[in-house]
Amino acid sequence: MANVFSGLSEKLNHVFTKLTKRGTLTELEIKQAMREIRIALLEADVSLMVAKNFVQRVSEKALGQEVLKSLSPTQQVIKIVCDELTELMGSTNSKLLISPEPPTVIMMCGLQGAGKTTLSGKLALHLKKGGKKPLLVACDIYRPAAINQLKVVGSQAGVEVYEEGQKNPVKIAQNAVKHAKQYGFDTVIIDTAGRLHIDEELMNELIDISNEVHPTEILLTIDSMTGQDAVNVAKSFDEKLAITGCVLTKLDGDTRGGACLSVKEVTGKPIKFSSVGEKLQDLESFYPDRMAKRILGMGDVMSLIEKAQEAITEEDVKKLEKKMKENSFTLEDYLQQFDMVKKMGGAQEMLNMLPGMGFGNMKGLKNATVDESKLERTKAIIYSMTKKERRDPSILNYSRKVRIAKGSGTTIQEINQLLKQFDQTKLLMKQLKNGKRRMPFM
Repeated sequence: MANVFSGLSEKLNHVFTKLTKRGTLTELEIKQAMREIRIALLEADVSLMVAKNFVQRVSEKALGQEVLKSLSPTQQVIKIVCDELTELMGSTNSKLLISPEPPTVIMMCGLQGAGKTTLSGKLALHLKKGGKKPLLVACDIYRPAAINQLKVVGSQAGVEVYEEGQKNPVKIAQNAVKHAKQYGFDTVIIDTAGRLHIDEELMNELIDISNEVHPTEILLTIDSMTGQDAVNVAKSFDEKLAITGCVLTKLDGDTRGGACLSVKEVTGKPIKFSSVGEKLQDLESFYPDRMAKRILGMGDVMSLIEKAQEAITEEDVKKLEKKMKENSFTLEDYLQQFDMVKKMGGAQEMLNMLPGMGFGNMKGLKNATVDESKLERTKAIIYSMTKKERRDPSILNYSRKVRIAKGSGTTIQEINQLLKQFDQTKLLMKQLKNGKRRMPFM
């Protein structure tokens, strides 16, 4: 989620950096900071009411005597802002409700274009990975190619899709639940029809489906790109359907984050998932505390660990440990590390999750970025080598480097830089093995 909240994070960084430069804080300085925070929230397309209430709560706590007289008032203010951001987005992670009697029925709803059909496939894959047996149901009978689209994402996820063509959506949903009970599916995900705007016909159809299949969850798909409009949509759907939660899509896009920060406060319903990319696996459980820390540049180590656990198998870890012990780490292994990083969302995504990416008082890689194209050039260099060269880079003489440079479209200087980085990596691994160095952030 490299682009999410980038504008808001930058402005909050600026506010806190100015506060950090002052030893003690006065009431006037805190009030000025609160005004700037309010403006930053409004510019991030946060609802006016939400921004006003948020700043009021932070101000009341920040102006307390225990903050003003503390040894580190700025850190106290930052903690208050972090806690209030967490509370604003729902306080804790809200898990999917499970029906005591299978199947659990999840009804997906939302406006057309919010990414609901793709999201249904993402959710099916997410549940499948968690040991569930989901069934996707095609109840969007109006949008051209909607049924085929669901079939495609279902096939990619390895999940069965139930469809009856362009028949009555209510009957399709009823029959799908019967099918699920008969064939042992423990979760039914109903992809309902969307419209370009909220209308009575759409709502009545959704109400009819809900009344007939009694869904355990009614999840509203919200396009993060639409800001405050998304919050108004959420409010309308909730009034008619009593939604149980929201899922944010396109959080990897150039969104200002207003929907994410407003929807819980306005509807009272939690954000349960966030879609953070175009791939089917790019769906994350939503953790308000982690998101708040990422907004404030404090990192998100827990999500980073979870991504690592998904991308790196126990077997991979054992192989790496063995190579460290034997000092047999090669450029082929180095290449595999790039693939693992890609599985985890890319180097920039990982960097954004590390602590110390925030304001001036935090040591670390402030505003650091990763040149992904440079990583691709590094991979091209390694791919242009023979197996023998990858396993023993010491044989790389001038003529071999000229050949590799031509094959990869790079320069000898870039090849030398790669070899230097590789030697440094091997040295670091040797030091870790001997216990002379500790892993970063441990």
